[in-house]
Amino acid sequence: METQEEAELCFPQLLNISCKKNTRPQSESMLIYLLLSFMSLLTVVLNLLVIVSISHFRQLHTPTNVLLLSLAVSDFLVGLFVMPFQILLTEPCWFLGDLVCVLYYLFAFVTTGASVVNMVLISVDRYVAICDPLHYSTRITQRRVRIYVLLCWIYYVFYSFIILFDNLKQPGRYNSCYGECVINVIGAVDIVMSFILPVSTIVILYLRVFVVAVSQARAMRSHITAVKLQSSVTVTVKKSELKAARTLGVVVAVFLTCFCPYYCVSLTGSDLMINSANVIIFLLYSNSCLNPVIYTFFYPWFRKSVKVIVTLKILQPESCDTNILEKMQNN
Repeated sequence: METQEEAELCFPQLLNISCKKNTRPQSESMLIYLLLSFMSLLTVVLNLLVIVSISHFRQLHTPTNVLLLSLAVSDFLVGLFVMPFQILLTEPCWFLGDLVCVLYYLFAFVTTGASVVNMVLISVDRYVAICDPLHYSTRITQRRVRIYVLLCWIYYVFYSFIILFDNLKQPGRYNSCYGECVINVIGAVDIVMSFILPVSTIVILYLRVFVVAVSQARAMRSHITAVKLQSSVTVTVKKSELKAARTLGVVVAVFLTCFCPYYCVSLTGSDLMINSANVIIFLLYSNSCLNPVIYTFFYPWFRKSVKVIVTLKILQPESCDTNILEKMQNN
């Protein structure tokens, strides 16, 4: 008969080196699996809608949307591959081998890192569009943006290989028991390259964009001399200022909320219980689900393109020439 000690092991045949199973109740585990699976599915669906919309409709082939497309691709891959494997990691038993473990983390580093760099590129795009609008069309072209996006992905593939080199060279070298999936990276380097530099760039650029937008609104308001026009425009300007502040605040706040806990824990070097660690990691990945909401759901063209996709009008001949921006142009 199987002893109680063997029943608690991931690999009972390896009594002395096997990791122990999770003692969490089955109902609790099932609830966690369902919630995380739904989150993964939602991330895939939302980002797939973004990818299809921007790729299919020719009217959406703009430099800014190329960046949104790249962001959606990285977030789509997070939802399709990274999140499902992370669900397996909610349990201490890893049955897929040491090599698959390292390759999973490599893929996770590439996709989440590319998502962050894409956000930086988007902030640069908006900075140039608002702070230097006269030169935007010459500085930000589709060809240049595609090159930047390609370099972004190449950079993070190279960076991920470098930072995980020891783990790739000898998979499983940092496991404390058989059936564990653990890697080791240079925490200080990863925090600087994957968090501090991108966050600093995004915050500085968005603050600059907000300051310029407010100053331009005030300059326009000061040139209005008619009293009636002055009073009516003043309300509009105040509303636009609040909307700009709210939008930029949501962008920065959500990104920091998702990423700060993970990197703060990495910075302190604290050891967390497996449940707490899983919550922090999935909070990090949840940014991939929120990105299409923040960056795309706020655009009227996305709602119209989703309607065309859902009603299957996208299958009609020449649907790629649909005037998605018609409402925006008329307003």
